[in-house]
Amino acid sequence: MRRSLVLLELGLFAVAGAVAQSPHVTGNSFIARYQARVSATQAEQPHWVTPLVTVTPRLEQEIRTDFVRQTNTKLENTWNFGNSKGLEIIPERHIELLFNIPPFIAHQSGNDGFGDVSFNSKYRFFARNEEHGNAIITAFVAGTYPTGKNGNGSCCATATPTLAVGKGFGLLALTSTAGGSLPASSGKKLGHTITWNSVAQYHLARTSVAHFFWPEVESNASFFVGGPNDGKTTDFVTPGLIVGRIPLDHNPDGKPGRLGLTFGGGEQIAVTHFHSTNHNLVFTVRMPF
Repeated sequence: MRRSLVLLELGLFAVAGAVAQSPHVTGNSFIARYQARVSATQAEQPHWVTPLVTVTPRLEQEIRTDFVRQTNTKLENTWNFGNSKGLEIIPERHIELLFNIPPFIAHQSGNDGFGDVSFNSKYRFFARNEEHGNAIITAFVAGTYPTGKNGNGSCCATATPTLAVGKGFGLLALTSTAGGSLPASSGKKLGHTITWNSVAQYHLARTSVAHFFWPEVESNASFFVGGPNDGKTTDFVTPGLIVGRIPLDHNPDGKPGRLGLTFGGGEQIAVTHFHSTNHNLVFTVRMPF
């Protein structure tokens, strides 16, 4: 199972590379027009790097996979391969669609299996790049469908609307997102989870090798309303480092092309009394195209 998931993710990375480096991405071909529209759309927004955990309000086009090691209160480790990441595309000026691969959950105590199918969508209401305000406002609607095996998913489909905002101040970028889960059924049993993520990122430099480095710290908070954890709160402080976007191709004029590589890692550290996991390691690999 894990081998199948890895092969699928590698296949997606290969497709991204083939599209970005295709000799037909020139002139007036469909791919050339599409990529030119994506470039124009992204030029209108800030050029911060996507945080480690928090979903960015920026519109991105990339293949992404994450790997998460969670450690529970019994010091048992669970690995999440994929972490519900996959293909992200920008089909229209204000819209991003995210098609996620079901994660594979590997437990130290057994009962491994795939998790739920999930997706996300973004609509960008407002965007100003670094020269014209350095800010952005975007709405998300995410959803999950119960396909998990061996207890590795939820019982019910869930929708999660979210509002995300971001503002840059020179080399510093601040992002915050807030949303809540809406189960399609069994709402009283599951309850609702309100999530609030905040990120501070610092761009080490605008030029030289240092401009690839983005140290950050995140707050990843969940507030539980109803259900078995009613009234409880879990908050993780997540220090991390993102490296990117490293160009993997160049245009005929010598400027970096759309194909790139971004990677990073960090640790989620619980700062509230209530938490089911702690000292979770998070690794991410992305190929923007």
